[in-house]
Amino acid sequence: MTFQGYKSVLLGLIKLMRPKQWVKNAFVLAPLLFIGAFLDQPSLIKALVAFGLFCVASSATYIVNDIHDIEHDRKHPKKLLTRPLASGQVKILHAIILLLSLYLILALGYFQEPKVVLVTIGYLGLNLAYTFALKHKPVIDIFCIALGFVLRVYAGAMALAVPVSSWMFVTTLCLALYLAAIKRRQELLKIGSNSRKVLAHYSVELVDRYAQMAAIGALLFYSLFVMTARPEMVITIPFVLYGLFRYWFIVETLEGGESPTDALLFDWQLLLTVIIWVGVCMWALI
Repeated sequence: MTFQGYKSVLLGLIKLMRPKQWVKNAFVLAPLLFIGAFLDQPSLIKALVAFGLFCVASSATYIVNDIHDIEHDRKHPKKLLTRPLASGQVKILHAIILLLSLYLILALGYFQEPKVVLVTIGYLGLNLAYTFALKHKPVIDIFCIALGFVLRVYAGAMALAVPVSSWMFVTTLCLALYLAAIKRRQELLKIGSNSRKVLAHYSVELVDRYAQMAAIGALLFYSLFVMTARPEMVITIPFVLYGLFRYWFIVETLEGGESPTDALLFDWQLLLTVIIWVGVCMWALI
């Protein structure tokens, strides 16, 4: 194989891990922020290790998903060009070797952060069930996606050995349900029910109601959380409101939202809102 060939495979393997999606694992750092331990170096290191382990775990789930869906992706006009396995940029054997390497990293991570790795094992099990069965079950598929975010928060709490407020868990669940419902909505509008079997059971009106209910729940529970547990953070509520409004604007007007990561990274107003929210949280908790 030529140098260009090796380079292409290496880039394909990196793409297979979907590093852009690692931004979702920032939920692991939520407990670090909300307990005000972000200035404590040992706590920061533990949280970053947990973040790294979840990046490894999430990349492993993407590889399993791409191996499982390779034939389906080859029939998809967009995924045929963007997915390394479907396009032939990476061979299945190379993907399996990378997958086993990621599992080995998690196994070694157990000796450093056993509780965090146990949570990631739960995350891996949930995603295996999702890939092979649950993603075809309406409503359950949305909750599986949302539970993945809840497990991220739980992993961050395990890394710091702190209890997590019930308010934080239910807020995370509602926010994740909102994002998952929006994702299904946009898939229905842009690609139609042929892209996923489960979409045949949904309508735009139904997932709109799911999204609205989840968004209201996220705002309500977040507000109750900060007013009861962290009253000094009440000032952050308007930023949360603006973020929800802006995201819905992106969905309705700019036709985004199919990928929450893309919406965050490529809309400067939404990204700036998140950055300001984090900064205000840190200022309030110092």
